[in-house]
Amino acid sequence: MLIGKQSWQFTNQPVIESWGTSGGPFEAEGKLAADFDVLHDDLWMGEDSYEKAHRVLLEEAIKSALQKGNFNKEDMQFMLAGDLINQITPTSFAARAMEIPYFGLFGACSTSMEGLALASFIVNYQGAKKAVTGASSHNSAAEKQFRYPTEYGGQKPPTAQWTVTGAGAAVVTDNSVKQGKIVTTSALSEK
Repeated sequence: MLIGKQSWQFTNQPVIESWGTSGGPFEAEGKLAADFDVLHDDLWMGEDSYEKAHRVLLEEAIKSALQKGNFNKEDMQFMLAGDLINQITPTSFAARAMEIPYFGLFGACSTSMEGLALASFIVNYQGAKKAVTGASSHNSAAEKQFRYPTEYGGQKPPTAQWTVTGAGAAVVTDNSVKQGKIVTTSALSEK
């Protein structure tokens, strides 16, 4: 149900039943390392490009979320996920590998909450019983394209932001026993 101009209230209370995460080498050395399900010790992750490694991160996060919830990929009716790379290529290739009907979301940090809001909306209004949502980024793939493009040749100052090499995914369901994190509302920004 729409509340005001920009918020949704979910009367059927969709549930975030499980979630998964993966991260890169910088994240493995950080204070949140214990909170990741999968960590890598190099940025390549066994692939021949950073974009392919980026895809691996999202696939791992989704597989982890599915495993924690005792789901198979066939249980998911939709996948809502994205990233900031041209044409959301890493996410699109992850969706192809997962073989789940896919809605591509283009954005940076906003993708995680946008995906959760949309998955909750779809489940709340019985467009699906189960959906997986996720967001991912790879420092070396994103930084060369956005913050400090390779062609720019500028040095990154020590106070600059750092793009995470990581992915997160969550399974949103219509779980009738309401085990998990219940989604009650979602507020959408005007700006």
